[in-house]
Amino acid sequence: MIEEIMPELYKIQIPLPNNPLKNLNSYLVKGDGRNLLIDTGFNHEECRKAMTSALQELDVLMEETDIFITHLHADHSGLVASLMTENSTAYMSKIDANLVNRSLTKIEWAGKEKFFRSYGFPEEELVMAEKSNPAKIYLPSRHINYTFVEEGEIIQVGRYSFTCIATPGHSPGHMCLYEQDKKVLICGDHILDEITPNITIWVETTNPLALYLESLEKVRGLEIAIALPAHRKLIDDCYGRIEEIKKHHQERLMEILKIINSGEKMTAYEIAAKMSWSLSHKSWDDYPPAQKWFAMGEAMAHLEYLAENNSIEKIKRDGNIFFKLKSLDK
Repeated sequence: MIEEIMPELYKIQIPLPNNPLKNLNSYLVKGDGRNLLIDTGFNHEECRKAMTSALQELDVLMEETDIFITHLHADHSGLVASLMTENSTAYMSKIDANLVNRSLTKIEWAGKEKFFRSYGFPEEELVMAEKSNPAKIYLPSRHINYTFVEEGEIIQVGRYSFTCIATPGHSPGHMCLYEQDKKVLICGDHILDEITPNITIWVETTNPLALYLESLEKVRGLEIAIALPAHRKLIDDCYGRIEEIKKHHQERLMEILKIINSGEKMTAYEIAAKMSWSLSHKSWDDYPPAQKWFAMGEAMAHLEYLAENNSIEKIKRDGNIFFKLKSLDK
């Protein structure tokens, strides 16, 4: 499905097979001589067919098109290798570009597994989570020499002049594109309507939720008439949605404090199993291992936030990590 949002700026809906996100909103900006494609979809045949069909309908040649990837996740970066040509430039932040290229190696995933294992993820479920994890199976097919973009850098495409806005949190190097004159924010997964962006723990960042909340405040300082997210509906009231997302995370933090109120030390996996999740499965035991991976990652991010703010205690013992309420005598 193709929709013209503004003159020469199109939304292309790319299906994400067997995924709760359902679709990716890719954006195509037509220019004089060069076009810009923003985010791509999974490295999956159904995504490839949808993208190829849309580009043909829009009369767009990839030889005349560059690609901007808002962040490393496979639903955004997966088709880069298939789409780009020798004449294409692929833009991404340095930290996310390096992470997505490293994710093509076995050693990187071994490190991720060790990290999640230390927070309590069971060994048998780790194996199944890795085999079904879209973050791994739908990655680009090869290493890409990305052109790194930084905060404040300008990308000019036809009538649009986009400023790169660094918004770490959802990923360590997440980037938005902001068109000041037209008051348009292409926001990737930084702000979503109907669903809240998953904020997970990263080895590269010690407190991703704090970074994310700071990035929300940063974006709130921009003049935005419409936000173009990577999933679900376009956002007319960006500021109102920011407040809703902040409230969601505050409620998450309070929920975790209630869960660990017993005073007993718990792993992040044990805490995640007791949290409320908007999935159709009846219980935590029924969740697919890959969904448990994402859920536990979000629990970990909130736990690290609470630990950094001295609301709870983080305990490291024999390579394992536990959390508990702080003792009153400390």
